[in-house]
Formats: sequence, structure tokens, C-alpha cells
Amino acid sequence: MHIGRLFLYISMSNFYSLKLSTKKKQILIILFFIFLAVASMLAQPVSQKNEETQAANAKSNIKTYIHQFASDAVEQMIEFKIPASVTLAQAIFESGSGTSELAKTSNNHFGIKCHGVWIGDTIVRDDDVANECFRKYYHVEDSYRDHSLFLVTRKRYAFLFDYAITDYKAWCYGLKKTCYATYPHYAENLIKIIEEQKLYELDRVMPLKPIFASMTKKASKAPQLKISRFNPKLYNIKEFNKEGLIWLDERDVLVQSLDMILIGSDEESMAGNP
Repeated sequence: MHIGRLFLYISMSNFYSLKLSTKKKQILIILFFIFLAVASMLAQPVSQKNEETQAANAKSNIKTYIHQFASDAVEQMIEFKIPASVTLAQAIFESGSGTSELAKTSNNHFGIKCHGVWIGDTIVRDDDVANECFRKYYHVEDSYRDHSLFLVTRKRYAFLFDYAITDYKAWCYGLKKTCYATYPHYAENLIKIIEEQKLYELDRVMPLKPIFASMTKKASKAPQLKISRFNPKLYNIKEFNKEGLIWLDERDVLVQSLDMILIGSDEESMAGNP
């Protein structure tokens, strides 16, 4: 395409200086546009291939990101009652699956700005306006927790917690309503990510604490005595030993037998000599 543009510039600049008849000039113009059409057709597959490659890379990045940070989103859901699907979708959208400059340089995966109350490390970047202050974290996990605290501690987000934890659509539209992000189709993009990647399945994860509580509750009940099906008459010592149920040594049996004989003889002698 660059060659075509150069050819176009040279041709158009020198075209009218050529001493040709009008008919020949018309033929040249037709041939020129045929050349441009063919060049465009040849360039299109290359451009399309590049777009397909970029789309495939983006999907691969999303899959990798989900595998890496899904557990963090679930932990935040259990502690703060924020749907894991929404948290993860926000992080994917805001950070470009962790590939954005803000994410790579400051571990900020949610695009949270300083808002004048942040006392931690910061980084300055252009966003809606030039030189905006963004929060900087030591670890990505810190970014996830701060995102939860950001929603929990601000009154404008309070109504979100009235929604069911599985109602990800209500949460997405609610975030857009509170102007969490200025992007016009923010909610729709989050919902698309959640549904394409089936992130809503994370919202149905059962918390661990109730499981342990139920186990403890069951264990606290008085144990019920049941009659054993084991019949000792069906086994002798040799069979127990053969099956590996007990460890047995013949010398132990011999010593034990001798002890019983000696004890028995002592008792008899004591009985005979009061």
C-alpha cells in the first residue's frame, strides 16, 4: 500500500505534464485504478490474518488471566459479598488481562485512581485528563483487595449489595450507573466477558467456612453405636496375621504363654502354702 501511495503521488503530479492524447490519458487512469484495486485485494488477506492473530492472542491472554486470578476473585466474594464474576471481568477489561502499562508498572488491575485519600505509592498517567494519579500496589492481590474495599466503603455503591450475588447483570449495570467507569458500553462489555468465559459459574462456588461449620456441627452430635458385622469366630490369629490385620511374631506368643504358665504356677504354690 505504501508503494501504491507513492506511485499515486508521482503519477498524479506528473500526469498532466505528459504529452499524451486525451484517450491515452483515460486508458492510463483506468489502468491505474485497476492496479490500486488489485493491490488492495492482495493486501487484505495479510491484514485479516493479523487481526485474527491479535484476536487469538487476546483470547489466550484472557484464559491465562482467569486461570491465574480466579481464586483471588472468589476469595474477595466470600469475604466482601461481591460477585467473583464481576470482579474478574472488571480486572480483565480494565487491565487488558494484565497486559496494560498501568497493570504491568503498578499492579493496578482495576484502574483505581488516588481520589485524594490514598497514602500508598502512586503513579501518574494520562487518562480522561492528563497527569492523573493512580494507585500503585506491591502485589496484584493487593489490587484485588483494595478494589473490594473501594466498593464496600463508599455510599454510592451501597445499593449494589442489595442485589443477589448471582445477579451479575444487575451488578454490571449498577457499576455503570455509579460512573465507576466513563466508557459508554462498560456494563455490556463486562457482561460479554462474563458470558463468553462462563465466569458466572464462579458466583456459585460454596464458601469453605459454612462447609467446615456443618462438619463441626455434625461431629458435635453424640455418636450412634452400631452393631459390628465382624464375627471374631470366623478368624484365628494366623488368619489375622496372614491378612496383615495385625503384626504377630511367634516369639511373642511363646513368651506370653510362658508368662501365663509361670503366673499360674506361682498362684498355685501360694495357694498350697498359706
